[in-house]
Amino acid sequence: GIGGAFQYGLQVSIINSPAEYIKSFIRETWLKRYSSSPSEDMITLMWSFVVSIYSIGGLLGSLSAGYLSVRFGRKKAMLFANIPALLSATLMGLSRLCGSFEMIIAGRLFSGVCGGIALNIHLMYAGECAPQKLRGLIAITASTATAVGKFVGFALGLREVLGVDALWPVLMAVNALPALFQLLTLPFFPDSPRYLLIDKKDKEGCI
Repeated sequence: GIGGAFQYGLQVSIINSPAEYIKSFIRETWLKRYSSSPSEDMITLMWSFVVSIYSIGGLLGSLSAGYLSVRFGRKKAMLFANIPALLSATLMGLSRLCGSFEMIIAGRLFSGVCGGIALNIHLMYAGECAPQKLRGLIAITASTATAVGKFVGFALGLREVLGVDALWPVLMAVNALPALFQLLTLPFFPDSPRYLLIDKKDKEGCI
């Protein structure tokens, strides 16, 4: 769940706190780059891109989740989802240093791809690995992880934590932590029995 639905919940909530700081950053960057102040409509448009492009990334990730889960297996597909997560964290974390608000937009796109893949495959992987008696309980972990991710996102966005002007790039890059945690732990987990039996024809491995 930490590398699955948690990522989705975290990215949905984490964007709310630094809204004004990112708008100011867009305004400052535009002024330095073009020697003129952008209109409020332009600021709103750029901010809209930052927020909404996550959904486009989520759509792309969701559409590719089915193919990845069959082609590589549930576990490897979950590990693959960490690549766009780490890429997005790098882009958003370095955006202020590089003076590029476009890096935030690109980072949000990649984080959406991660969320789309992870949310879909989390449900699939957990459900297929769970014993029959616990399958319903295990399936609920996706909702729980999403809720915990949202809570953590809101908590980190508090002014007492990372919700200040100097630290908003760190806040935007915090999704690298669950991605790294999953990269270190998930390789030790088994693959889905259903995948091994139906897609790989590995009856012995399934058993």
